[in-house]
Amino acid sequence: MKKIGVYTSGGDAPGMNAAIRAVVRMGVSKKIEVYGIYQGYSGMIEGKISLLQPRDVANIIQRGGTVLKTGRSAEFMKAEFRKKAADNLKALGIEGLVCIGGDGSFKGAHALWEEHKIPVVGIPGTIDNDIYGSDNTIGFDTAVNTALDAIDKIRDTAASHDRLFIVEVMGRNSGHIASYVGLAGGAEEIFTPDANTTVEKAVDRIKDSMQRGKTSSIIIAAEGQKPGRAYDLAEAIRKKSGLDAKVCILGHLQRGGSPTAIDRVLASRMGAAAVEALVKGQSDIMIGTEGPQLVTMSLEQVVKTEKKTSMDLINLATALSI
Repeated sequence: MKKIGVYTSGGDAPGMNAAIRAVVRMGVSKKIEVYGIYQGYSGMIEGKISLLQPRDVANIIQRGGTVLKTGRSAEFMKAEFRKKAADNLKALGIEGLVCIGGDGSFKGAHALWEEHKIPVVGIPGTIDNDIYGSDNTIGFDTAVNTALDAIDKIRDTAASHDRLFIVEVMGRNSGHIASYVGLAGGAEEIFTPDANTTVEKAVDRIKDSMQRGKTSSIIIAAEGQKPGRAYDLAEAIRKKSGLDAKVCILGHLQRGGSPTAIDRVLASRMGAAAVEALVKGQSDIMIGTEGPQLVTMSLEQVVKTEKKTSMDLINLATALSI
């Protein structure tokens, strides 16, 4: 293998740059030319591809976002545009790809392999940590710590004013961020898309805690299908209990910022492992983690299987909120 491509796709995540850096430098160390594909699948279709040298990825390991840019491509969902992308890659002699992204990105990568036999290895890069086959995804640790820092500050003002706050974190179909920051931030309740917490249960627990002398509370809510869910939740709580809940939506703040050491190390390990896998002739797989170890899983299995939120964390957070 003499030439490979690397691209980021879907939502950006802190640590993507560290992964790009690792792919480029590991590739160069193995006498492989590494091409950067800009703006994900859109750039692949439009031919926005250029050779990357080690100096091109200098001083990016600490930067959030992605120097290759990213996005979502509706065109790539159509077979004729996937063929155009594959033709662009083959014209440059690119023999393999490293895809850094989430579930949607991996579906596209799997289609490239199935339809055009372009070898591809996936690296899970998403703050949601919702990729099956990997305990951790690049960006998750940073997003959790960013949200936790905000929640700690909100708790200060909640305690000062004896108030109930609802903090909305990201997670359209995933409650991983909510469950982690809820436990780590000492939240009284956690609402996620797949948990069975109800407004009635939340109100009962908050009232019980008030009777025990608690003067302020924090509720963590994953955004669900649309940002702003926390306002609906606040109104429902007001109608059920008369309690006035203040709302704070963290939004895209959680996507940015310098990646934590954990995310930089994880991204570097995964990036290097992806290149090693291509060199060994592996394809249509994802590099994931199982405990401290790197593991591989077929992309077909990854995209067909849902990773559930851990109810153990939510139950523990509830038990410790007394």
